[in-house]
Amino acid sequence: MSAEIIDGKALSASLRGKITERAERFEKTYGRKVGLAVIKVGANPASEVYVRNKIKACADTGIRSFSYDLPEETEEGDIISLVRQLNADASVDGILVQLPLPAGINEKRVLAEIAPEKDADGFHVVNAGGLMLGLPCTKPCTPAGIIELIKSTGTSISGKNAVVVGRSNIVGKPVAMMLLAENATVTICHSRTADLAAHTKNADILVVAVGIKEFIRGDMIKQGAVVIDVGMNRDNGKLYGDVEFAGASEKASYITPVPGGVGPMTVTMLLCNTVDAAFRCKGN
Repeated sequence: MSAEIIDGKALSASLRGKITERAERFEKTYGRKVGLAVIKVGANPASEVYVRNKIKACADTGIRSFSYDLPEETEEGDIISLVRQLNADASVDGILVQLPLPAGINEKRVLAEIAPEKDADGFHVVNAGGLMLGLPCTKPCTPAGIIELIKSTGTSISGKNAVVVGRSNIVGKPVAMMLLAENATVTICHSRTADLAAHTKNADILVVAVGIKEFIRGDMIKQGAVVIDVGMNRDNGKLYGDVEFAGASEKASYITPVPGGVGPMTVTMLLCNTVDAAFRCKGN
């Protein structure tokens, strides 16, 4: 069989239409635009691209962006002061600190200063704890996008064996919790898991976020599985996923491409989180 491609760009475009409608409704009701503040420190080339894409996405959906481009030598205390200022700014509904931060700055301390209700990325410990306990919270963007991608195939997550390869705080751990909340039976693996294939071959839903080029081969995938490839690995100017696409496509029923799969959904869920935060602030 040949897998059907899960088009992250198309799904993202559909969701952004709904986000635009909600942002317009907010502005009409409350007399101001939904606002997202984006803080970037230093001149990391990848970060500059990501921030530019996020600001453009805000403009495209009627969200007002506040961009703070700080020099590399900015002190940690100054970043925290800015975050606290934005916490108190009623025109700002979401705050995003672009990672990584320069060496010498404690990312955990900076992220902990963001008001949980304005944490657009869903990284704050209060939101992470809420996800773990099944409480209302802002969910991390990439995991939230992954769940939407799986559901877009018409696949019922409930009762399925889901295997997550990767244990990061940004993707692996939270997406495992979100799959569990959807009543999947979840196994978390990683690059040091013994006999990894024994686990992945049992996966009805396979999410791979390990950061290693083509780490999962086609012969490690169960026939008919839904495969979500979160990897973004550059090699000689070409982008590769964490899954060997050609081989995996012969086994999977659905698969995300790289690029064009998970990536577009991450920014879209950031916009969704920001609009949700704006309405929550108004008691909706």
